[in-house]
Amino acid sequence: MLVATPAAAQQTTPAAPAPYDRAIAAGYKAAMLCSGIFNAGRSEAQIEADELAGIYPQYQPLLPELPAAIDRTTGVVSVTFDPQLPPRRAVFAKGRGCVGQPIGAVPSPVATSYATPPGPAPANPARWPQGDAGIAPRPSRALAAAVDRAFTGGFGEGAKTAGVVIVRDGAIVAERYADGFGPFVSNRTWSVAKSIAGTLAGIAVKNGAAKVDQPARIAAWRDEPSPNARRQITLDNLLRMASGLHSATAGNRTDAIYFGGTAVTEETTGWPVEAKPGTRFRYANNDILLAVLSLREGMGDARYATLPDTALFAPLGMAHTVAEQDWRGNFILSSQVWSTARDLARLGEFWRADGVWQGKRLLPEGWMRYMTAPTGPQPATGPGYGATMWLFGPEQGLPAGSYAAQGNRGQYVMVIPSKRLVVVRRGEDPGSARFDIAGFAKAVAEVID
Repeated sequence: MLVATPAAAQQTTPAAPAPYDRAIAAGYKAAMLCSGIFNAGRSEAQIEADELAGIYPQYQPLLPELPAAIDRTTGVVSVTFDPQLPPRRAVFAKGRGCVGQPIGAVPSPVATSYATPPGPAPANPARWPQGDAGIAPRPSRALAAAVDRAFTGGFGEGAKTAGVVIVRDGAIVAERYADGFGPFVSNRTWSVAKSIAGTLAGIAVKNGAAKVDQPARIAAWRDEPSPNARRQITLDNLLRMASGLHSATAGNRTDAIYFGGTAVTEETTGWPVEAKPGTRFRYANNDILLAVLSLREGMGDARYATLPDTALFAPLGMAHTVAEQDWRGNFILSSQVWSTARDLARLGEFWRADGVWQGKRLLPEGWMRYMTAPTGPQPATGPGYGATMWLFGPEQGLPAGSYAAQGNRGQYVMVIPSKRLVVVRRGEDPGSARFDIAGFAKAVAEVID
């Protein structure tokens, strides 16, 4: 005899979150609170409304139940996730940003006391582009309308624009920010950092510390038997997402490094080769992390430790930009840079000038042609890919030769050389919302003359 089961009893009880998801969610919250407060000077409420909203769905529901403790004296943010384990911690140090710690590590407090959030660094009194003086944008009515549409959903339903800077012929011609942001308030670049990595690789090449056509210098691969497929991966392969290495997910999410306290050298070097290096495009965070690790091997720890600041940020006047590291001192230059729209506009102008700044060449001549040449295997659909740059053109409604750095949650630095134009859009786009950077850049380019 069959007995009907009540409908309520047939409902599936939601599975409890995996312990790993709780640990990563806590690390995510610690990282964003730490960097948002101590890098950018934003409030906890602002960060919860922006950086901690619309994140990966397996982590989002967990955040409200994970209590955070913010110590502004020591620069430590702690987030509890398991009663039997120590909390996740991110530790701030001035000039280095925030570093995620392995669970149970006892962080050493920073020397400087912050009884209140430090806030953004002050304006640089030098004139633009080296500093912040002399900026007085007067956009035309048509340009102002295009920028306004970026803040009102005109280029993507649900998209949340944090800031826009438009540069023409080296001058800022339009600039606008959402509440809670501003010219000196940074947010995370996400994968725009990959194009910063490509830029630093060029500086290393100019200084003789790297060669793109030589095998990447990875200590973990050095002692492997020869010939070995991993030992054949060149720096060029890594910069072009063509390593041939396996990755667990599309895009090769590296949550353990970004939010789990795992070091780059612990996570990236063990993946096996599954395609001949240089023959397949697969977007992968690990490729860029390995490229930057190779720079460390090539130049040594001392030079590497100050590379982004001394070789790029300081010369360009990017005073509100910080490249964060893991606890072993490896830069996480696939994602973990905090910067402002103005600083990224400076970077875009630097790219447009082929690596010359204030009359001084910092990149090898022709390096931007290298970064924007589709000489490696290409994505199956959408824009092309160079060496850490996305390549746009008539297929996307833009002039030939346009290129962009772009990252998660709507970070874009679009360069249109034929229009002498740089378009920076910073976002905190939640969930599946997508900002149409090609449409926005086209709208700007059409009204800029």
